[in-house]
Amino acid sequence: MRQKQTGRQSSSERIIKDIKRRTRKQYSAEEKIRIVLDGLRGEDSIAELCRREGIAQGLYYKWSKDFMEAGKKRLAGDIVRQGKCGNNTHPNSFRTQYANRTSYSNFPFRKWGSG
Repeated sequence: MRQKQTGRQSSSERIIKDIKRRTRKQYSAEEKIRIVLDGLRGEDSIAELCRREGIAQGLYYKWSKDFMEAGKKRLAGDIVRQGKCGNNTHPNSFRTQYANRTSYSNFPFRKWGSG
């Protein structure tokens, strides 16, 4: 019978934990959306879908909740799409909105171009 270790992990357990952490699969946003939509279709059970994709059911439900929350916010118009604007002069950029409320003299960010 194996005895429980109290307090400290052995070095081999630490090494295994580090390897698992480094080799953990990172899912892109597109993959998450595909998996959530597969679950919403209802063709297979959530348990079967999660087994096939190699994820925990709790992770699927977290992604599903995040997906629904983002959809609700987007439909309500709470989120402004972030575009690429090189000089941050877009009317919806944070710097522009902040500058419209305060003067640049107390702007908290580093000035662009100074090193």
